Amino acid sequence: MEMPHYMPLMMNCTGRRCVVVGGGQIAERKVTALLAASAETIVISPSLTPYLMSCFEKGQVHWIKRTYRQGDLKGAFLAYAATDDGQVNGAVVFEAESLGVLVNDTSDGMRGSFITPASVRRGSLIVAVSSSGAGPAVSRGLCREIDAMFGEYYEAYIDFLSKIRMRIKERVPDRGRRQLLFKALADLDILTQIREERFRSWSEEEIAVWIDAYQEE
Repeated sequence: MEMPHYMPLMMNCTGRRCVVVGGGQIAERKVTALLAASAETIVISPSLTPYLMSCFEKGQVHWIKRTYRQGDLKGAFLAYAATDDGQVNGAVVFEAESLGVLVNDTSDGMRGSFITPASVRRGSLIVAVSSSGAGPAVSRGLCREIDAMFGEYYEAYIDFLSKIRMRIKERVPDRGRRQLLFKALADLDILTQIREERFRSWSEEEIAVWIDAYQEE
């Protein structure tokens, strides 16, 4: 069987019901990612690892203390089949596909509708790496290299870009003008300033002056 040709996506899971079937170490990784994405996270398992138990005790996840049952995925946005039982994982995939729910089978990625890439997160910057399921360990190794390459500079840079883009959208109604400002923003050599520790955060007044100056040109 040929490997699928995956299409990379970034999904907004904020407030969406996401179900993890399983309470072991693999489930830990999926739950950690969902919590970082502000998802409404439900874990279905008779038992939990100490980490997952601490998440439950802090109110970060909802815990259904039993084995998976058909119907558990009703209303879910996405699901992870993360047990050590292939038959249970298969049943989760089957229900998810019948309901149109995105699903990942952690024991057999090709059986689900998506796989989760290894990733590096620096604030709002996310760099994802995938081997299409062929070598997850290789993907994680590449992520470590990328993390060392990008360093902390990009986190500050992306935060700066996000702040200015938001102000542009608030102050500039004309789409054409906004696009020109976005291009001018990208051309600013802010990253070099951050690396050389010459960068000083812009005040709201300085942002407004910069935006208005470009609109007048």
